[in-house]
Amino acid sequence: MKTKIIFLAVLLLGITTRMQAQEDRNHGIIWSSLHGLEYGLKAGINIGGTSPLPLPEEIRALTGYNPNLNFSIEGNATKWLGKAQKWGISLGLRIENKGMEANARTKNYSMEIIGDGGEHMSGNWTGRVKTKFSGSFFSIPVLAAYQLSNRVKLSAGPFFSFLLNRTFDGYVYDGYLRQGDPTGTKAEFMGDSTAPYDFSDDLRTFQWGIEAGATWNAFKRLTVHADLTWGLNDIFKKDFNTITFAMYPIYLNVGFGYAF
Repeated sequence: MKTKIIFLAVLLLGITTRMQAQEDRNHGIIWSSLHGLEYGLKAGINIGGTSPLPLPEEIRALTGYNPNLNFSIEGNATKWLGKAQKWGISLGLRIENKGMEANARTKNYSMEIIGDGGEHMSGNWTGRVKTKFSGSFFSIPVLAAYQLSNRVKLSAGPFFSFLLNRTFDGYVYDGYLRQGDPTGTKAEFMGDSTAPYDFSDDLRTFQWGIEAGATWNAFKRLTVHADLTWGLNDIFKKDFNTITFAMYPIYLNVGFGYAF
């Protein structure tokens, strides 16, 4: 009998605690709503690539592309302004991956490769190039928000990203390297012969750009979104001169979320 009483007391305490937590949560949501505050969680997939714009003449053709599987998760808060609450300011914190693999056919493409003996050779490459880029970022979007309707929200503004982990490498094949300049000594890599390269340490750790997107309330709390991020500074450090053109990360994030 005593055991049953203790069990019922513990059960009642658990139910009471849960009800109190739910009540506190509801009170917090109501308070936030009255003060024009809105919170959300988003999860999605980044699809895109890192590319020069426009494609330089050294890249004669893209012969392959793999967007890879790049996940992101974000928490954000929006402060709606004025009585109408049509306009607002949104601040987010996002952990995300961006990456891709690409194959290209090039001519006189500036390159530094690692030879069979571990030596570094630089010059102009004519032939095939396989590139892999992968990065983990901590990103902060600061956006202007507009409530288009009860179910659709638009947003746009800058984002700032800090690179946590990075890879930019690949290899060349089916071609030749003119060392130094287009008339230099010729080093061929034909058939199964390849030469790797690695520019991972030359990636800059801070990137920024613009972001624009739309969020649709599919249900009361469930949202669906699509956000385009466009980097505005070169992914490589300022003193990196091997690749002679700037490259920019351009990605579309699509996914779902939960609005509190």
